[in-house]
Amino acid sequence: MPPPIDLGPKPNLAYANSPLERAAEKRGDDAVLASLREAESCLHYVVGGEWVVLKKTQNGFDPAFSYSEIGSLFSEAQTLFLGLQDDAARFGVGLDPQFAESLKARDEFLVTDLRSIAVQGLVAHDHLPALAETKSLLHWHARHRFCSNCGAPSNITQGGWRRDCPQCNAQHFPRTDPVAIMLAFDGDNCLLGRSARFVANSYSCLAGFVEPGESIEEAVRRETLEEAGIRCGRVRYFASQPWPFPSSLMIGCHAEAISQDITIDRTELEDARWFSRDETASMLMRRHPQGLITPPPSAIAHHIIRAWVEDGARVLG
Repeated sequence: MPPPIDLGPKPNLAYANSPLERAAEKRGDDAVLASLREAESCLHYVVGGEWVVLKKTQNGFDPAFSYSEIGSLFSEAQTLFLGLQDDAARFGVGLDPQFAESLKARDEFLVTDLRSIAVQGLVAHDHLPALAETKSLLHWHARHRFCSNCGAPSNITQGGWRRDCPQCNAQHFPRTDPVAIMLAFDGDNCLLGRSARFVANSYSCLAGFVEPGESIEEAVRRETLEEAGIRCGRVRYFASQPWPFPSSLMIGCHAEAISQDITIDRTELEDARWFSRDETASMLMRRHPQGLITPPPSAIAHHIIRAWVEDGARVLG
């Protein structure tokens, strides 16, 4: 078995490892939530559609607003209880997307998208999970304003974690879409593909939604076969990442390829190739002679690929 490859210190995985305690037991008490919001230690994250509002400071950018700042700056549309951090409450505030975008004209703010915030490292890592939680939850509310059972307008309850229908009494809860994202490899070579929507010269893991009645392992094998014609045997879970674009959970895996001939599904992929460990390492480090790259450290694909480059077949246990 080839020796391990050392790529240096491991970067953080964006949107994961949240420092928040969800404190679900507090969601149903409006008086408690109101008291938590008014505390000096409470902080708010402001999102409008795809836009995140950051304060400009002498040291960079700050995504967290106090209760008094929220009251004086924004006409908030929705307030969501995110949880507690060191016993201090964290809330998400939803703005109308057009109003949020209009704040770009104000010098005291930077209004940008969450992906750019993570890729460019604009805020401290500990803020990213709360921003992801806010964005995903607001997206769900925006698309579930009416009861799916009877069609009547529904009401936000439980601090933003439920919608109740006053007509038929149905209760609706936020949903997360599971996505299998996998690196198939055969010995010292791994399978990477690129979609037409990727940035130039970028190759990544294959991925697809887990279908009803399907296990994670089955989804890994099916998607790899459908997109690239490669059959897989053993599958091992690696890690997961909340992916708020809009509300997915990326379930990272490594898979043992048991065939080698690639047949590309052109409706899904522009290209798919086998890459050696050394070539893949050069892509991770942005040193490939042809300028080929892998996704940035903010994406779980980077970590899945890096783990295989560093440890080879050991990733399967």
